[in-house]
Amino acid sequence: MLNGYTMKKYGFLLLFSYLLCCQRLAAQQQFDLETVFRQINAEVLSHSEAYTRLGESIQQIGHRLTGSPNGSKAEQYAFDLLKAYGFEDVAFQPFTVNGWARESLDLRIGSSGNMQPVKAVALASTPASASAAGELVDMGNGLESDYTANPDKAKGKIVLAALNLLPGSPEGAKNLHRSAKAALAIKYGAKGIILFNSVAGGTLLTGTASITGDLLTIPALCVGLEDGNMLKSRIAEGKQEAAIEMKNKAGKMQARNVVARITGSEYPNEKIVVGGHLDSWDLSPGAVDNGLGAFSVIDMARTFKALGIKPKRTIEFVLFMGEEQGLLGSKAYVQHAVSAGSLDQIRFMLNFDMTNDPKSYHATLEGSRTLFEEIGRSASMVDTTFKGTFAASAGLYSDHQPFMLQGIPTGGAGGALSREALNCYHADCDIFALINEQQMRNTVRFSSMLIYGLANADAIPVKRMSDTDIKQLMLDNNLEESLRLGGDWRWD
Repeated sequence: MLNGYTMKKYGFLLLFSYLLCCQRLAAQQQFDLETVFRQINAEVLSHSEAYTRLGESIQQIGHRLTGSPNGSKAEQYAFDLLKAYGFEDVAFQPFTVNGWARESLDLRIGSSGNMQPVKAVALASTPASASAAGELVDMGNGLESDYTANPDKAKGKIVLAALNLLPGSPEGAKNLHRSAKAALAIKYGAKGIILFNSVAGGTLLTGTASITGDLLTIPALCVGLEDGNMLKSRIAEGKQEAAIEMKNKAGKMQARNVVARITGSEYPNEKIVVGGHLDSWDLSPGAVDNGLGAFSVIDMARTFKALGIKPKRTIEFVLFMGEEQGLLGSKAYVQHAVSAGSLDQIRFMLNFDMTNDPKSYHATLEGSRTLFEEIGRSASMVDTTFKGTFAASAGLYSDHQPFMLQGIPTGGAGGALSREALNCYHADCDIFALINEQQMRNTVRFSSMLIYGLANADAIPVKRMSDTDIKQLMLDNNLEESLRLGGDWRWD
């Protein structure tokens, strides 16, 4: 019979052995991560095609507007490329969109009998045909507080508002998406809305004015910074009139997501979705937004195939269309999963939208921290330029949103873009010369490491959220107003 002392000693030895075993197992897992990460690193640095294929697609196709002939060519280009990389399980996921393409726009501003043309571009989802004329009124930032200060000011008028927050705005003011500003103009009875950007040099930019994809009831357009400031000055000096004549092509059009799959070896019914939107606007070839992300995702897929990586969980690499018109492709993907009863299989969604030269990882849920930091530490052991830090927050207006609103954990890699590239967001200057080849390689290699780490983790510490938890996440991140204006708030 064992005495008390012997039993305690025996128990201590068992505990010590258990802890030692756990340490060895953790060290082995860390070693395994670093081994694969070094293989990923070498493959991408030596053989990445992301930069080359993006340049090639721009030369052969140009812009990638959803629903246009160019958009269809881009879908086929991505499909064929993934096939060439050895994906047998690659498919189109078709869906119908409220397509839109600009045709003509004439903006004139001045006083009666002296109306002068002003260079402008239409925002997407504006009416197929619109003719509006009336007094031009300055609504500042175009936030709800600007309207409630004088609720009748915009009624029957054409609104001028800043796309970004104006210098001297109240401390703590939170800007809104352009679509939310258009919704507010409609709510307060405006005949039209003119937004002006904050980029010098006459840069014109576009983007959707309707987050739902439905056509607006009023014209919405954008002018350059210099013209916007000039119009503000004129309004301050005296009454100004505006006249808008607009024609656009609108109607039901077809688009296709492109989906390539690697089936999991141990957990085939647990899925990691890796996405980036392939579509762009038509003012430019959309090199940064989002050729940068889309062709990085394609090269992540190529890397996994080239190395013969067989992840524990299924990975789906998805090139979404219709993001710019209101996240239409990602909404279609999520709705397809809902209809198929497979939404619970999606354990994580990683989104790459204008991701460039990442140094850290991020996710919507704080519970992801331990796993993401572990992956980040292994990545930084391979290359110390990767810092491996982590941040948890939730935001809107990219393809992670439909997944997040269904409670699916989302995340990605955090990086930085040059000021020149940021100034060309949605603009006519978003060209291939803005892309840095080495930084694009960095996106591919460090993001591929994150994908592998998630797909091969023994357990993913965060699960699909309940509806109550989703609501709280939105409230905690101050997203209620934007979701209400976009028609996505469902918790009344």
